[in-house]
Amino acid sequence: MSHTVLVVDDDPAVLVVVASMLDDFGCEVICARSGDEALETLTRHQNISILITDINMPGMDGHELAERATRIRPTLKVLQLSGRERRRDGFPMLRKPFTEEDLARVMQQTTGVC
Repeated sequence: MSHTVLVVDDDPAVLVVVASMLDDFGCEVICARSGDEALETLTRHQNISILITDINMPGMDGHELAERATRIRPTLKVLQLSGRERRRDGFPMLRKPFTEEDLARVMQQTTGVC
């Protein structure tokens, strides 16, 4: 079963790499470059089941995005990414940099996908 994943990061290079990894896993990937764009995308695409978001972004950070997104869609599974921040809330986090194997392992543990 294919899952639709919304990936959010303000760094276009990170979006390309993470989207490519997820594509290798057989996921359909939609990308957004900000929290506001992600929330708008989430309301337009009802098939999104997983949100992967960077924590450190200008404007709305990944913590606020995760909280707001799960209010819109309570069943949404969330994975946060960060190169410098420690996990501070109930959402699982993967530290940057990571390998495709790291992402696959954490996705399996947290979302059941991969």
